[in-house]
Amino acid sequence: MNIRAIRGATCLQRDDAVEMAEAVTELLTELMSRNSVAPDDLISVLFTSTPDLHSAFPAAAARGVGLADVPLICAQEIDVVGAMEKVVRVMVQVQTQKTRTEIKHVYLRGAEALRQDIAQ
Repeated sequence: MNIRAIRGATCLQRDDAVEMAEAVTELLTELMSRNSVAPDDLISVLFTSTPDLHSAFPAAAARGVGLADVPLICAQEIDVVGAMEKVVRVMVQVQTQKTRTEIKHVYLRGAEALRQDIAQ
């Protein structure tokens, strides 16, 4: 069994708790589906959000997806001039049989522009 990190991100249209929950739920669901990851495969999940998002914690949405017993943490992304706004990023550590090249990183709702080199 390998330990791998899976990256992802999503963009919000506005700083809104409901939209945050919907976007993070979609991101985690898609990330887990594309990589055949079950909740028991998860080691931990790190979320960051841009400084303009403060209506809700991304981790709250993760608990709603059934990840209540997975260690979750949120942090603020550094405030870089000209950076994309209203972005939630995630890095999920998982146990998997997949190689690094088999991992599918997930970027949604316009976040594909962040990492065109690895966005699936």
